[in-house]
Amino acid sequence: MIDLPYSLTIEATEEPDYFGFYSPDLEGFTGIGHSVEDCIYKARWGMREHIALLREQGLPVPQINSDPKIIVENEKKQAVA
Repeated sequence: MIDLPYSLTIEATEEPDYFGFYSPDLEGFTGIGHSVEDCIYKARWGMREHIALLREQGLPVPQINSDPKIIVENEKKQAVA
């Protein structure tokens, strides 16, 4: 069972112990971890903190995703213009 209120995307980098993560459901939420498990752990607590900050600042909080997904993929390189 996925114990997260929102979906999570984890991106593997060229470094074997460096992963980035973000939630496509929760704008502005990002983080880094040293493994997939570390990212999930940090995301679980980080999402709670992020939501608390949104409420504290009077900003809208997205509706909880009733079917969250965790996607692990390779980092997407951004093209330089």
